[in-house]
Amino acid sequence: MTKESNGAGPEQDAERLVLGIDTCGPSGSVALARLQGDGVELLGQIELAGKSYSATLVSAVGELLSRSQKHMSLLDAIVVTSGPGSFTGVRVGLSAAKGLAEPAGVPVVAVSRLATLARKAGVDAVALDAHRQEIFVRLIGDGGATSREFLAGQKELEAMAPPEKIAACDEAAEELLKAVWPGTELMRVSAPMAADAIELAAGHIWAREFADLALLDAHYLRRSDAEIFGAPERAARGA
Repeated sequence: MTKESNGAGPEQDAERLVLGIDTCGPSGSVALARLQGDGVELLGQIELAGKSYSATLVSAVGELLSRSQKHMSLLDAIVVTSGPGSFTGVRVGLSAAKGLAEPAGVPVVAVSRLATLARKAGVDAVALDAHRQEIFVRLIGDGGATSREFLAGQKELEAMAPPEKIAACDEAAEELLKAVWPGTELMRVSAPMAADAIELAAGHIWAREFADLALLDAHYLRRSDAEIFGAPERAARGA
């Protein structure tokens, strides 16, 4: 059962205490913020070293709440970045968000890391390193009304009409973009963090647009190594 505010409207004169979790990138973070009206007040943020999320995430949340003298029961929402990014990191973040939310009855909002980066950079087109000489890309679709997110390598990018401006937060994505779209204005920004995810999700929280925990899944944009390299073997078995 999810927690909702009293009354029929979003009641933006009230406050909302929100926990943010982002473990999709080479480093991660957890943040605690207070929403009031159109503003987001950051109460604290802790950075997490890469490849340590499963060991440090829950304790970092506890430390963050303790510093701010808050308790899980006071949370009005949890915001989790659901991908794209590291398979392990995405899974750890989603599992932690579900594990913290369900017993306390706290609703969850899931956001895309690409969408979070786009909001932080203030541009529509953004890219993240996906390794293997590929990038995760967010572009505005035909007509400019919707956006699409996808995985692409050099050949796929060369076949597309480049955007006028695009933002990246890592060197690998920046180098690939320079090579394939030399005429595009390239912005370099800092990587999105949990506090940025909360900023993006604020409107959804006020509107009570929460995820169904039973259906909440990762936003990978690519198949896992097991799926990629196991496919021929499964095909040979008639799977």
